[in-house]
Amino acid sequence: MASTVILLNGVGSAGKSSISKALQETTLEPFLHVQMDAFFEMLPAGLIGHPDGVQFIPVDSDGPSEVAIRSGPAAAKLFAAIPASVAALAAAGNNLIVDDVILRDGMAEYKRAFASFRFLTVGIHAPLAVLEAREAARGDRRIGLARWQFARVHTGKTYDLDIDTLENSPQDCARLICTTFGL
Repeated sequence: MASTVILLNGVGSAGKSSISKALQETTLEPFLHVQMDAFFEMLPAGLIGHPDGVQFIPVDSDGPSEVAIRSGPAAAKLFAAIPASVAALAAAGNNLIVDDVILRDGMAEYKRAFASFRFLTVGIHAPLAVLEAREAARGDRRIGLARWQFARVHTGKTYDLDIDTLENSPQDCARLICTTFGL
């Protein structure tokens, strides 16, 4: 039987990693958790804040703080390889939970990479105020990143399932995913 790949897409601090861990405890078969952050951490430290790597750029606005992400050529090469890299794990027979923040047309790239697997997409949502409060409480995110991602992450994307993490715990979300997809 082909591997199953569950793609969780949402703004940073929406709850994707917590849901992934709950899914690993809930699914009948084992699933590996693949975080986009693990790929981000592959970049040399010198490329964080560098035009060739990844830059976090404050957006000038009269409103609340907002931070944009810009990828230079070195980061773009890495990020373009994510779908194929993850597909190699699935091709080896692994079931996967992929935790990503898709800002570009990455959904189409994932669909192509996972065409021969059972590919399930889940949109992870929360209100902006909740995302910003979580972002501030975490202490490991740039304040304003959630606001910038919020307008971009789900735009033009449709999912097999949408989940709101305001009303549902990670365990509730995992059970809903398992029930919906027979996992």
